[in-house]
Amino acid sequence: MDVWAEIRYLHASEGLSGRAIAKRLGVARKMVAKALASDGPPAYKTRPPVESAWARVEPAVQALLEEFPDMPATVLAERVGWEGSITWFRENVAEARRRVRRVDPADRLVHRPGEQVQCDLWFPSVDVGVDSRLRGRMPVLVMVAAHSRRIEAVMIPSRRTGDLLAGMWLLLQRFGGIPKRLLWDNEAGIGRRGRLAEGVSGFCGMLGTKLVQAKPYDPETKGVVERANQYLETSFLPGRSFTSPQDFNAQLADWLDTVANQRRVRALDASPTEVFPADLAAMTALPPTPPMVGERFTIRLGRDYYVRAAGNDYSVDPQAIDRLVEVHVILDEVIVTHQGIPVARHERVWGSGRTVTDPAHVETAARLRHDYQQPSLRAVDEGLVRDLAVYDQAFGLATADFEGQVA
Repeated sequence: MDVWAEIRYLHASEGLSGRAIAKRLGVARKMVAKALASDGPPAYKTRPPVESAWARVEPAVQALLEEFPDMPATVLAERVGWEGSITWFRENVAEARRRVRRVDPADRLVHRPGEQVQCDLWFPSVDVGVDSRLRGRMPVLVMVAAHSRRIEAVMIPSRRTGDLLAGMWLLLQRFGGIPKRLLWDNEAGIGRRGRLAEGVSGFCGMLGTKLVQAKPYDPETKGVVERANQYLETSFLPGRSFTSPQDFNAQLADWLDTVANQRRVRALDASPTEVFPADLAAMTALPPTPPMVGERFTIRLGRDYYVRAAGNDYSVDPQAIDRLVEVHVILDEVIVTHQGIPVARHERVWGSGRTVTDPAHVETAARLRHDYQQPSLRAVDEGLVRDLAVYDQAFGLATADFEGQVA
């Protein structure tokens, strides 16, 4: 290419002949003649396309990928009868797979102050020291203010609606305000298929907020709280042991205040504690009347004077037997009332299948059973002892009406 350009330049600018140009550049005169006669730069001869081994199997691979986008390359090679290099086949399959798969772009979200708190459940695989029957993962409710990235979390006894609402109210009190939206995924205790669970709408109405559920299979929508879950897993759990759920919550609350919410967030170029005042200023105030949280139900107390609540049995004052009692289950207590009067109050136990008894209820039951088993003593009347004047008064007859007759 450079020689061709030089030949054209010497002929056009200096007017040299073909012989002179060939002598100066040390090339053949035929080459100079071709360069001067051509209309464009020289080009290499192109070979006619040859069908490759991949081209022969590509239509079959494409058809399989359209129906099964995740089929492994080794299985594809077997299906289409590939006999060449598996490495080259994998490279071509990867390119074909990219053409088949649909693109799912993720928008960059901008979270305004006070606009949203994202909620999720985290399941740490640790022993919280409840009892030998309770093993596995206890749910931890995690709530993150999307603008400031402030994290609040608490371990709760179950994924039931009552416990979720009670945990949300507890954490919102720690935030000190109510955001415009609470973002959840399709958690069963919150609601599914576009319908909220019973009690959730009333809870949001009392707070003056809106609960929004993310679409299924769209974790990016609540990516802030998803990253917080991972942060808790990798930065809070390692090297810790817990004697009880209360101990877990105490350690977690202290760590959130002193470490998690004091860390510098790169996206904010500040710590959550420094940015949170803007979040709080845009939130609405906590309602003067707390919302109804926990689980409530009414039941007629049986002879065994126990009620089943959240998988456990709790004793009730036996004097309420055969009466309707209202059971209220919150995160740390089980309260039973009759016409507004407490007839039982127990510390809530975690797990299930346990029986909680108040010794005072056992004593009351023993006294009532003793009274029931004693025969009732009645005085035996000997002769007629009632004054007959009672009957005269009942029929409106005065005693004076009979005095003359008697005389």
